[in-house]
Amino acid sequence: MIKNFSHKGLQELFNTGRSSKIGKKYQNRAVRRLDSLEFATKPEEMDIPGFDFHSLTGKPERYSVHVNGNYCITFGWEGRNAINVDFEDYH
Repeated sequence: MIKNFSHKGLQELFNTGRSSKIGKKYQNRAVRRLDSLEFATKPEEMDIPGFDFHSLTGKPERYSVHVNGNYCITFGWEGRNAINVDFEDYH
């Protein structure tokens, strides 16, 4: 379950299905990843073909799934919840 968001536009997209703060070309792919993240009970459940799931080097307990181009959804994990879910270009 997603406990909280760092990116307000991503939170809006998750809650309403759209956001002016996330480019339209990213929205459908981001929503699919957020839906999967909402039902995941451990980070490894995000290791879905096409998501390019991986832990972030130099950022312990932080993970990433690819959305499009350099943009990824990154998140931490606490218990059975995704925390500090963010949308970023971290490359």
